[in-house]
Amino acid sequence: MVLFQISEPGEMKLQRQHHLAVGIDLGTTNSLVATVRDGRAQTMVDAQGNHHCPSVVRYFADAAPVVGQVAKDAAYQDPLNTIASAKRLLGRGVADIETTANKLPYEFSKADGGMPFIQTVAGDISPVTVSADILKKLMLQAEADLGGELDGVVITVPAYFDDAQRQATKDAARLAGLKVLRLLNEPTAAAVAYGLDSGSEGVHVVYDFGGGTFDVSILRFSRGVFEVMATAGDSALGGDDIDRVLAEWMMAEAGLSGEIGHGQLRRVIGEANRAKEALTNADSVALAIDTAEGSSWQGTLSRVDFEALIEPLLVRTLRPCRRALRDAGLAVGDIQDVVMVGGSTRIPRVRDCVAEFFEREPMVDIDPDKVVAVGAAIQADILVGNKPGDEMLLLDVIPLSLGLETMGGLIEKLVPRNTTIPVVRAQEFTTFKDGQTAMSIHVLQGERELVADSRSLARFELRGIPPMNAGAARIRVTFQVDADGLLSVAAKELTSGVESSIEIKPSYGLSDGEVEKMLADSMLYAEEDVKKRRLHEQLVDSARLIEAVEAALSMDADGMLSNKECVTIKAALTALKDQQQSEEIALIKAAHDKLERVTSDFAARRMDIHINEALSGKLLDQIVD
Repeated sequence: MVLFQISEPGEMKLQRQHHLAVGIDLGTTNSLVATVRDGRAQTMVDAQGNHHCPSVVRYFADAAPVVGQVAKDAAYQDPLNTIASAKRLLGRGVADIETTANKLPYEFSKADGGMPFIQTVAGDISPVTVSADILKKLMLQAEADLGGELDGVVITVPAYFDDAQRQATKDAARLAGLKVLRLLNEPTAAAVAYGLDSGSEGVHVVYDFGGGTFDVSILRFSRGVFEVMATAGDSALGGDDIDRVLAEWMMAEAGLSGEIGHGQLRRVIGEANRAKEALTNADSVALAIDTAEGSSWQGTLSRVDFEALIEPLLVRTLRPCRRALRDAGLAVGDIQDVVMVGGSTRIPRVRDCVAEFFEREPMVDIDPDKVVAVGAAIQADILVGNKPGDEMLLLDVIPLSLGLETMGGLIEKLVPRNTTIPVVRAQEFTTFKDGQTAMSIHVLQGERELVADSRSLARFELRGIPPMNAGAARIRVTFQVDADGLLSVAAKELTSGVESSIEIKPSYGLSDGEVEKMLADSMLYAEEDVKKRRLHEQLVDSARLIEAVEAALSMDADGMLSNKECVTIKAALTALKDQQQSEEIALIKAAHDKLERVTSDFAARRMDIHINEALSGKLLDQIVD
């Protein structure tokens, strides 16, 4: 029997409010916005019926900027004021982009914070502003389509974006007036769409080869839980690089030098892009570029020659694949399937390369251009509260270890790389010197053992520590990485309650090669790093012993030691100081152990005397209390 709820007019309960939320794939080449309608996620179209919005912005001296296809069409005639691929500059410093700036048709300037600015007729424009203008256009498009203001958005980022790049993306969203529910890794977003569509469980690889970045993630999907087991990638490798390789080949064939004007370079790159897309289905393509006033070069490029030109780039994508498998502790045979994401995966040779490496045909039944935006929309719909009963859980990981500096220039890792986020980790530290009332907290990122080989993220101080003997203070340092991969650090002295904290917001991020180098060096120098760490730890322990012995001698040597004992201790003390200058761990440890032996009786006498002094004149019940 079907039961109906009958109410008097005006007494019907209000339906639960449906919140307006979208997912945005902020891409290097193209961006998309998607939403969930009637339980189904779909990308949204603009007034012209286009799903894709080119990630291009053109600036004017006395007018508002234009975004999208209109801006892209003007790139040839106004290259210096038409900004494309700004995503590759997000979170970067001027020094970080020196290797790529000569490939970009822009003039750069440097601000006080180290962020690169692009010189335009509208003034110096930051990559954050360019990204904000793209996001603003997508926001207005979505609000016009949905008929109201957005309650929240999920924006996707490459899994290998570091803290600075993620923060820059959030800053762009805030500048655009968006409420960011979460930054979601692009491979994870693809897995959301793929997993819900197919219901497939097991271990999956998401191979994401977009316009400007490459990511590979290994995810375990089980009972509605997506867990990122490992991730790797290259934040400066994508379809743009394929276009540049083709453009350089075309210029060489046409006899053009690398000093051609910005406008002509844009046209050559545009022709290269057209040829790349044509060769997805054709065996060859005709080419034509202007070489001089009134003349042009014409040629033909076969798919075979095209594949030979781009093969080195494809090989570069396989290195992160190997690293991700190693980090996850898996072999190729453990992978159930491979999901292809990003426009560059439309190239037949890319698919063949992936099939050869993973020994299985990749999944290509989902539109590789739309799947990231669709996954972001599904997650946004859940986070905004439209599906409160949904139990889907996303577990991303951090790409590089986080830690802090300890005595001797060592890094103590609190959050190892590939740790699931969000995460909170705490560890207790103590003071090195007697009476120490402040501590400098140095936060670092990297895989090596020494501070000199790691990247500094931030410094802050904890002051007001009660003066105590060295080692008596208890200082708890807490690292918290939120769901967006952003870090905050807090330090608290437990006996007094004094505390200090900082949110890590670096002005620029790691360069493209630095992430790769950090991981490669951590393996290449692993044995050497362990030896260095043992040496530094021994030096710190010996320095602490030297300081303690010298303090004890100055206070109590006269009344507690014979001349012979004093000479013996001072000789051992000098020997340890001399060995501190060497780098022989065994010799330093031997001298350290000898000094401990010859001072053991002295230490015991001092302890007995000081205890007796502390207890003198007190009754038993006073001591017990």
